[in-house]
Amino acid sequence: MGTRTIVLFGGPSEERHVSVAEAQHVAATLQDVDCWYWAPDGAVHDVPRADLFQHEQPFTSEFVPRLPPMASSLESALDALSGERPAFFITLGGVKGEDGTVQQMLAQRWLAFNGSGPSASAAALDKARTKELLDGVLRLAESRVAHTAEMLSMAVDAMLERHPKVILKPLRGGSSCGVMVLDRDTPRPSFDRFDLPYMVERFIEGRELTAGVIDADGGPMALPVVEIEIRRGGTFDYAAKYLASSAREVCPASIDEPLRHAAQRAALTAHTRLGCEGYSRTDLIAADDGLYFLELNSLPGLTASSLFPRALAAAGIELSRFLADQMTFAARRAQ
Repeated sequence: MGTRTIVLFGGPSEERHVSVAEAQHVAATLQDVDCWYWAPDGAVHDVPRADLFQHEQPFTSEFVPRLPPMASSLESALDALSGERPAFFITLGGVKGEDGTVQQMLAQRWLAFNGSGPSASAAALDKARTKELLDGVLRLAESRVAHTAEMLSMAVDAMLERHPKVILKPLRGGSSCGVMVLDRDTPRPSFDRFDLPYMVERFIEGRELTAGVIDADGGPMALPVVEIEIRRGGTFDYAAKYLASSAREVCPASIDEPLRHAAQRAALTAHTRLGCEGYSRTDLIAADDGLYFLELNSLPGLTASSLFPRALAAAGIELSRFLADQMTFAARRAQ
């Protein structure tokens, strides 16, 4: 790749466990990389690749670096690079890792990094902002945003008067952390314990689809559609995604051509409308009355069990080639 590449993983959000698993997969594929762990307390540790690979059960166990921190903050670690300009492969998720914060730090220092820029990253992680940008362009489920426990309780009650079932999602978050489905008979949880703000959205019954997009030399290209089959009564939550508890992914999805084209068009529309770069993944529901947009992930997971690598494989694209192409794209953008 011509320059030093640093895999940046961890971060302060709940998604750092997924980030560790993704870093393991990316570092094993790219091979000649350094690894930085951004700890929950803000410190940055230089992690030998062997230490990263030896960490077992990353989805459920906390990564504890063996070496002391090299910097007290990510900004300090970046400033200590002085004249060196390595490229960064970000495997972070959630607040600060995927919301444009890290992307802004790197862009201000003219450092190359994978994925979308600060603005698109911020818009994609904020579900309400995403819907604003796509309103009138794609079919959206009715939703409300709550910033307090009282507002959340009122929003749930109001939405359940209109719909038999709702889904609660953190307004800014991914990996299905904190997702909950409620119906009219479900006992209400203690909303005071929720990490607000939250979005309350009409639960759409239908087939769960996801479609990835990659930026190629000829422009954005949609990948094969993946279908997520959920056992009856289940939800595609964190456990279903990463602990194989209740979901099966089918790629390419067993859907007809019109639905496949519609899903890929929706993913391309969301990718371009939000200003994404490099790659993204759009989640959709195929209901009886049409195709609904759910959300877009501007840094879709690249763990060994993630959906995006499966779509790449179905398209005949090796993960090593994809990662190398992304770093080439990032280097051109940083020039």
